[in-house]
Amino acid sequence: MSGVLDVLNPFDLETIGSVEIKAWSDVDAMLNVSHRLHRDRSAWLPAHRRIEVLKNTARIMADRAEDLAMLIASEGGKPLVDACIEVTRAIDGVELCIHEIGQMAGREIPMDLTAAGAGRIAFTQREPIGVVVAASAFNHPLNLIVHQVAPAVATGCPVLVKPALDTPLSCKAFVDILHEAGLPKDWCHLAICHNDVAEQMITDARVGFFSFIGSARVGWMLRSKLAPGTRCALEHGGAAPVIVDETADIDTMIPLLTKGAFYHSGQVCVSVQRVFAPAGMADEVAQQLAVAASALKVGDARDASVDCGPLIRPGEVDRVEQWVDEAVQGGARVLTGGKRLGPTTYAPTVLLNPPADARVSTTEIFGPVVCVYSYDQLDQAYETANNLPFAFQAAVFTDKLGTAMQAVQRLDATAVMVNDHTAFRVDWMPFAGRRQSGYNTGGIGYTMHDMTQDKMAVLKL
Repeated sequence: MSGVLDVLNPFDLETIGSVEIKAWSDVDAMLNVSHRLHRDRSAWLPAHRRIEVLKNTARIMADRAEDLAMLIASEGGKPLVDACIEVTRAIDGVELCIHEIGQMAGREIPMDLTAAGAGRIAFTQREPIGVVVAASAFNHPLNLIVHQVAPAVATGCPVLVKPALDTPLSCKAFVDILHEAGLPKDWCHLAICHNDVAEQMITDARVGFFSFIGSARVGWMLRSKLAPGTRCALEHGGAAPVIVDETADIDTMIPLLTKGAFYHSGQVCVSVQRVFAPAGMADEVAQQLAVAASALKVGDARDASVDCGPLIRPGEVDRVEQWVDEAVQGGARVLTGGKRLGPTTYAPTVLLNPPADARVSTTEIFGPVVCVYSYDQLDQAYETANNLPFAFQAAVFTDKLGTAMQAVQRLDATAVMVNDHTAFRVDWMPFAGRRQSGYNTGGIGYTMHDMTQDKMAVLKL
């Protein structure tokens, strides 16, 4: 069903724009055009043309950085200071794609290792994998789109992009900029659609690669329905653990944990969620974290003085409230927060020793809540940190090199931050979830590799 979707500001629920919703007939036509483009090798865009488009894209984005940041804050509720950082990262991501185009090289394959291969020279090249379909999340409405769409442009893959329906305006702005920068419109289609149409698009046999950022339930379901031959990358969430030992510098640690836990009101897939501290320190760590959290200003993300904006939908406030209330009924102590501030906001919350089986302990909160737990032995902390069916990034705070290296070895995570929060990321590093938290690896260069495939030439002399 086609139509028009009103986009709301998540703080005051006022309409800030609208976009056209595509029907299956529209998306089917996009897939046809994209599939024909990829199949017609004479129509492929040469590298120098792709570089030119991406250079122009980065320049236009830099010229419109303030407007893009305000758009992120307006539709996604991300505080303006963080929205500005997101725009800078998105521009850097486009420029990183330009750099990675020059790294898309093949290699020589030695052939005379046996007599059977003697007298031949072989080498590989990288070719675009096919039509890319990207489905994205709301929490970084520009930078996530850049991470999914710009690598497709850089590798020469036609791409259809479906943003989260909560935050389509930033995605539309980026696609419009790509076209303005010189990318022919048929190479990137904006496919804003409802979930039934999105599923039909994603599982279509014309799709070569599927990129998904969002909930594990939806991502794994869609992967199970992909057409034979379609490759994919899934990025879901976790419940990021932090190990604190007795040598940790608390004064240095608290600001980092505060940022890692409450950045974008905790609506980040690697937000600090579970902090494990020695029994003799846990209360102090939790109390100091509560002092820092209580100082955060909650409100309209468009206000430059605001630290924490709204949750993306009022229903998310209801959910977080239910989970915290459940933990408190089970014995958790609320050191700050623990209550909604309005229909769209929830207070930054610190809980001490929630029950092990409470949802705040076992499931990604995706809200402004951090839990502190006491432990008697480090082995116990590692075991509890690792006992969930998902794993993403983790952290350890210690002044002992031995403990730091032990944590790197013992924590089940794709990345372990030493003396930093779990949400640290630069866009060229590998970024991936383990087990139920994801499939394949994100990061600009890694995504570009996944969107290309090897072709080998063997020359008999």
